[in-house]
Amino acid sequence: MGIFNEFFKEYDQWYEDNKWVYLSEVEALKKVIPKGKKGLEIGVGTRRFAEILGIEYGIDPSENMLSIAKERGIKAFVGRGENLPFSDEKFDYVALIITICFVENPHEVIKETRRVLKDGGKIIIGIIDKNSYLGKIYQEKKEKGHKFYKYANFYSVEEIVDLLKKYNFKNFTFYQTLFRHLEDIKEVEKPKEGFGEGSFVVISAEKSV
Repeated sequence: MGIFNEFFKEYDQWYEDNKWVYLSEVEALKKVIPKGKKGLEIGVGTRRFAEILGIEYGIDPSENMLSIAKERGIKAFVGRGENLPFSDEKFDYVALIITICFVENPHEVIKETRRVLKDGGKIIIGIIDKNSYLGKIYQEKKEKGHKFYKYANFYSVEEIVDLLKKYNFKNFTFYQTLFRHLEDIKEVEKPKEGFGEGSFVVISAEKSV
């Protein structure tokens, strides 16, 4: 997406300016990211999440984003989630952190994710729940033409679960964080299981045969 290619430095700076928010999201993701397994992040951006979570591979349509990601030591590829340049059953897990909100065709992305996952492999999706307080704020920003959010399609947890079930994913696990307004988060929040309280929700499910 051109907007991320153009404003890649501004995107990356957000993680510096919102360190505790970012690190709280990381803690929730750590609950489901398999350790020592081969992983791919679709929409890896500047590798903010992949680096700290130990995700080895990444793909993103923005060459400028990937220029930073490569400096941070990832095996990065230019491309889109709808057409992954990897062989079948290559990865133990695939992560889409916020990415699902910005892809052109979420169904194709999930189909491709399933293809490159090993049997029993995990899909891990991180979203801002559109029913949360932050989700509602972001939707208002979208309607007002915000630089980034005007291109986003926000989802509820239930909508993501329904999407994954269509492609035969099962054994769902949920973790949530960001329980306060962003400006009030001054330390890493401890994630909770489930959803409905926190604005950032991690959804993990397994590829069933």
